[in-house]
Amino acid sequence: MTVEAKSHYEAIVIGAGVAGIYQIKLLSDLGVDATVLDAAPDLGGTWYWNRYPGARFDSESYTYGYSFSKEVLDEWHWKERFSSQPENLRYLNFVADKFDLRKYMQFNCKVAAAHFDETANLWRLTLSDGRKLTCRFPILAVGLLSIPTPPKIKGMEKFKGRSFHTFHWPHEPVALAGKKVAVIGTGATGIQVIAEIADKVGDLTVFQRRPNWSAPLHNSAISDAEMAEIRSRYKEIFAQCSRTPGGFEHEPDRRGFYEVSREERLALWDKLYASPGFAVWLRNFREIFTDEKANAEFSEYIAGRIRQRVKDPAVAEKLIPRDHGFGVQRVPMETHYFEAYNRDNVHLVDITETPIVEITETGLRTTEREFDFDVIVYATGFDAITGAYDHIDIQGVGGVKLRDLWSDGPSTFLGMLVHGFPNLLMPSGPQSGSASTNFPRAIETCVDWCTGLLKYMREHGYVRAEPTLDAQERWTEHVKQMYSAMLMRKAKSWFTGYNSNVPGHEYGKTRYLVYNGGAPKYVSKIAQVAHNDYAGINFTIGSEPLTDRERVAETNAA
Repeated sequence: MTVEAKSHYEAIVIGAGVAGIYQIKLLSDLGVDATVLDAAPDLGGTWYWNRYPGARFDSESYTYGYSFSKEVLDEWHWKERFSSQPENLRYLNFVADKFDLRKYMQFNCKVAAAHFDETANLWRLTLSDGRKLTCRFPILAVGLLSIPTPPKIKGMEKFKGRSFHTFHWPHEPVALAGKKVAVIGTGATGIQVIAEIADKVGDLTVFQRRPNWSAPLHNSAISDAEMAEIRSRYKEIFAQCSRTPGGFEHEPDRRGFYEVSREERLALWDKLYASPGFAVWLRNFREIFTDEKANAEFSEYIAGRIRQRVKDPAVAEKLIPRDHGFGVQRVPMETHYFEAYNRDNVHLVDITETPIVEITETGLRTTEREFDFDVIVYATGFDAITGAYDHIDIQGVGGVKLRDLWSDGPSTFLGMLVHGFPNLLMPSGPQSGSASTNFPRAIETCVDWCTGLLKYMREHGYVRAEPTLDAQERWTEHVKQMYSAMLMRKAKSWFTGYNSNVPGHEYGKTRYLVYNGGAPKYVSKIAQVAHNDYAGINFTIGSEPLTDRERVAETNAA
């Protein structure tokens, strides 16, 4: 029987990106009857879809790759410190092919619905093509930024040129030379696109609503000798990542912000600004995340850097954020982004001053004037973290819909389970450690934990696992408390669930989407749950659930 012909599996992984690839590797090692479903024509997740110019890691490549296989670490040569999309996709294909994982994968398979059957303790999945599947464990490896959100602008369908969201950048080359191009949005994606195409287009107009803080990426090639040195210390690299709050090599400066002089602070900031990657953010004083005065001082330092790099003072001021401080939301990293605005063919339009009224057949119209374009690029972000869950009709016990339960914000147990949705596993779920840290480092942690739970259930003959409502509420309250000390709680960020293009996600109603306690604390907490026989989770043998107390008694008797 071919993988496409089967209708029942013990586990179905939804998503063939970074998390899904690792998850199916562990399931196959355990001998679990499992498959992977992905709506895309091939594997890769975010690195399959996001092919826009400039798309690349903001994590150091060698800290982004998987750590589970010494063979992969020994064989793969990262070519750049911050690897680009084509290379990242090649890497994921290399890993999948090395372990013969494609045989478990089914592509062009979009999951439309997943309903829990309480009588059979099974999940019933419906695919968009009408095919029906069942499984004991649906494992949602659906990604954090996999649902793009185009803007709500009148007349978008009228434009006769080429237009697309960055997530749907065409796979074939897009002719940009000599073209008049519009980029709407200056978030992380927009910053990458703008910097990359500024010198390749005829004319570029950037439409900005809210500027974002950004700092130099300082990318560079990795030589054979450097790669050999990296391989020799992979164990040390991953150990350091596991110690840091963000899961990167970058450890915060342990000195107190106010314990050192202004001159010492400036010296550190000059050094960090010239360093690669997130050093300027994560090797900084811890107070920039929690103390308004400290954050304001550092933000002004970065503002000064922007003023130095942008020749036109008026343009420079428009590129400096006023509604949030540096680092209170994930920092986009850039390569000559600010210098792009020094070019004669690049123009910045502040749509808070002159809003976009509509898209026309030939371009767009603001309250001030009309623009003609050949290409319009929508760099308008994503329905972050919960969006992919909301786009599947997930129904648990009693037909309760997950999207309804999460309408005011998610509530989970450890970010990986939900009360009322038995056996539904989310290795990169909301309120887990995935979004707020170096993604693959957190993914390996969470996939390992989910797999450990599944293995525990098999060993004990349990057919159903569901967190108690009390355990879930305690976890959600802990997540909220982790926000309380952070300045990010005030930001218009996808970390707080803000997206003006998604109903109910407007600014002013915080949705507690990520775990802000840092990677070491998160790992410690989920490990403690596993060590205590998964305390906080009720298990079922046959049709009768076991309480925590009954389970402990059963274990002691055994």
